[in-house]
Amino acid sequence: MSWKKLAVIAAVSSLALAGCASTGGGTAAAGDHSDLKICVYTHGDGGTFWSVAQKGAEAAAADLGVTLDYQGSSNDSAKQAATIAAGVTGGCSGIAASAPDPAAITDAMLAAHDAGIPTVTMNSGSSVFKDLGAFTHVGQDEIVAGQQAGLRFNDLGATKILCPIQEAANVGLADRCKGASETFSGEVVNFNLDGGLADIAGSEAKIQAALEADPSIDGIFALNADIATGAALAASEATGRNAIIGTVDMSADALTAIKDGKMAFAIDQQQYAQGYMSVVLLYLNLTNAHELGGGLPIYTGPGFVTSDNVDAVMALVAAGTR
Repeated sequence: MSWKKLAVIAAVSSLALAGCASTGGGTAAAGDHSDLKICVYTHGDGGTFWSVAQKGAEAAAADLGVTLDYQGSSNDSAKQAATIAAGVTGGCSGIAASAPDPAAITDAMLAAHDAGIPTVTMNSGSSVFKDLGAFTHVGQDEIVAGQQAGLRFNDLGATKILCPIQEAANVGLADRCKGASETFSGEVVNFNLDGGLADIAGSEAKIQAALEADPSIDGIFALNADIATGAALAASEATGRNAIIGTVDMSADALTAIKDGKMAFAIDQQQYAQGYMSVVLLYLNLTNAHELGGGLPIYTGPGFVTSDNVDAVMALVAAGTR
C-alpha cells in the first residue's frame, strides 16, 4: 500500500476516534452510538473474500459503538435490492452497498437517498456511485486493477491470456478483463465461466477445455482467488501447460500457491478496509456531516502480492484481516 493510501486511512480513522469522544451533533454518549444503525448490504457470498470484508465492517462497528446490520445476497441482485429497500423502511441510519449490477439496485438506493439516508458504495460501483445517490465509493477501480495486471503479465512473458468471468452480470469483472486488454501486449480472451464459484469442478473442466482447444494460451487472469486455485491452477496442471496465473483477491490457498511458485501474483484490493471504511464514512456523515472523498472514489487498491512479500501477508490472511 502506498503512503498516500495509508495517509487517507489514518486520517479517516483518527477522525472516527475523535468522533467517538464527542457527544455533539445529537449522537449518543461517548463510546455508545448504538442508536445509529449502519447497514452494509452486499452481493457477497460469505466466502473467503466477503468474510474478510464483513470482519472489517464488524470491527468498525465495535470500535465506534454503532449497531451493524450486515447482509450478503450471494450474487442475487433482486435479493440485494429487496434488502436495501427493506433497510430504507427498517431503520437504517446509513447504507453501504456493493454495486456489481447497478441497474438492479438503482431504485432502492435512490429511495434511500430520497429518504435522507446517507449512502456509500463499496467494492464495486466506482464509476456509478453518484448515479446511485452515494457520496463516495470505497474500493478499487477495476479498470486500473486490470491495467496493472496486464503490465504484470507483460513482464512475466505471457503472450495470450484467458480471462474467465465467473459472474456474467458483474460489470466489475468485465472491467478487470477490459483493463488488462488495454495494457497487455498480447491477446486477452474473455471467457464466460457459467457456474463459477457455485461449481468449482465444472469451472475447472471448462477452463481445461479452453486450454486444450487453444494451445497458444499461456496465461490465466483469474478474477477470484477460489477460481484461481480451485479451477485455473488445477486445469493448468491437468493439461501440463504450466500457465502463468495471476488472480484478483487472496486466500490462504492462493498465497500458498504464490509461495510455492505455482502462481505469479494476487491483486489485493484490501477488502477488510472496504468493510471498515464504509462504516466509518457513514458514521462520520451521521455524527459530523462529513462527506469524505471529495466527490471521488476512495481507493483501497490495487496492491500486489508476489513472492517478494507473500510471507508478510500470509500471517495477516490467517488472522482474517487480509
